[in-house]
Amino acid sequence: MPSFVLYLLGFVILSAGVLFAASILGVSTQWIAVIGLVLLGLGVITGVAKTRRRDAPAASEPSSDV
Repeated sequence: MPSFVLYLLGFVILSAGVLFAASILGVSTQWIAVIGLVLLGLGVITGVAKTRRRDAPAASEPSSDV
């Protein structure tokens, strides 16, 4: 399984716990949805940043200084 999928799976489990705790605390359904969307966005952004492959350094081209 790719590391990105594992990262997102863990983040979804964490988010579910946070959203469940918010519902137990009596937070409005609207705010729970907003929190869920924000957490989902953060999960995707951080997942991509942590699991993307680094670009290989470009070969240096000979300079054409005149």
